[in-house]
Amino acid sequence: MRITAVTCVKNEGPFLLEWIAYHRLIGVTDFLFYSNDCTDGSDVLLDALAQRGGLSHLPNPAKGRAYQMEALKDCAHQPVVQQADWIWIADVDEFLNIHVGDHSIPALIEACHSPAAISVTFQFFANAGIERFEDRPVIEQFTRSHNPDIWCGETAIEVKSLTRRDFPLGYYGAHRPFVSKSAKTHPRWCDGSGRQVPQKFLTAANPRRIRKFPAKGARQLATLNHYALRSLDSYLVKNDRGDVNRENRAFDDTYWRERNDPSWENRSILRLLPNLKAALAEMKSDPEIARLHDACVAAHLAQRDALLAQPAYQAMRAQLQKASPLPPQEEAMLMRLGLM
Repeated sequence: MRITAVTCVKNEGPFLLEWIAYHRLIGVTDFLFYSNDCTDGSDVLLDALAQRGGLSHLPNPAKGRAYQMEALKDCAHQPVVQQADWIWIADVDEFLNIHVGDHSIPALIEACHSPAAISVTFQFFANAGIERFEDRPVIEQFTRSHNPDIWCGETAIEVKSLTRRDFPLGYYGAHRPFVSKSAKTHPRWCDGSGRQVPQKFLTAANPRRIRKFPAKGARQLATLNHYALRSLDSYLVKNDRGDVNRENRAFDDTYWRERNDPSWENRSILRLLPNLKAALAEMKSDPEIARLHDACVAAHLAQRDALLAQPAYQAMRAQLQKASPLPPQEEAMLMRLGLM
């Protein structure tokens, strides 16, 4: 079975080897990376990995700011996607955590009885007070998360999707494929428990739920672990990547607080940690790959230091350090009820 993972990156250098090694462990055979405007050496590391096989690296074709949208349009025309049996579209902070069989994508597909698509529900993993960047597996460091059935008062939570080659495709979205308007029948499409997804999700009939559906009971076979925050150091660098001009503008900590609910613990993905560490050691046994990875780590830390020399980022760090661990929506509800 050929499984191609497609992703877009910008300055994700310290995290690339882990993501690639992990997804190889669960059955991904090929990778298609699109990068844009990298300053940390991510693109150089990807080029070196591409030379060793099993990975393709292309410049993002976007002309404006719709980087992911343009890349996903382009990927449908790439041989590594066209020749795959299944396509997995996800970001480098997202890890497909499979609970069935040998914890591989083929095992998940078999458990779902080979549908045309499988959409797996996010679970957001909190920062949980980890401030310093460490060059070790993200999945090992972050194990706290929100109640898996409710996120920020919402019972419907976003998904990412595996898509089979013969899916009646209109186009790939970042979270799910869209059925072609010319399709005569709707495909069998499962959630992370092997159940048929809601009809309105399948047909994209509800604009508010195009990329999500109720999470309760949807993760029996697989969870999508989303490490959107990582360490405080890395979050500052990520924030700068998206918006470098903060002069005279207050920082909004909503994104951080919504994803930093540590009320539950989920360590299930750690069953793959020994194999992941062995795979990383093997990748780093190549001196060039090890050197380029270390250069990405050094650039990440240098960017953190440069940011923290600025008063705006000093204030941002302080604000996040003292931010409430409750999502804004939950805190507002407790205040309305007089419980805070």
